[in-house]
Amino acid sequence: MLLKDQDTGKLVEVLALRDLYSPTQATVIGRLHYGEEAQDPAHYHKAKLRFASGESLPRCWTDPHYRDAELRAARHHGKAA
Repeated sequence: MLLKDQDTGKLVEVLALRDLYSPTQATVIGRLHYGEEAQDPAHYHKAKLRFASGESLPRCWTDPHYRDAELRAARHHGKAA
C-alpha cells in the first residue's frame, strides 16, 4: 500500500500491512518511493503517514484504545438492565 509521508510529501510503500492495520504498532516498515532506484526499507511512524489524498489513517489502525469508551458504556448499560 502506498501512503504519503506528511513531512516530505513523498510516497512510502508499506511492506508489512499487518503492522499498518495493528493499532499496537506505532511504526511500519516501508520503502520510500523517490528517485529512480528503490530505496532501502526504513521505519516510519504511522502518526506521520497519510493516504495519498491527504486523509488521516483510520483511528482503529493507530489507537489501541479506540473502543474503550464504547466498551465501558456497553458494560455500564448491561449492569443497569
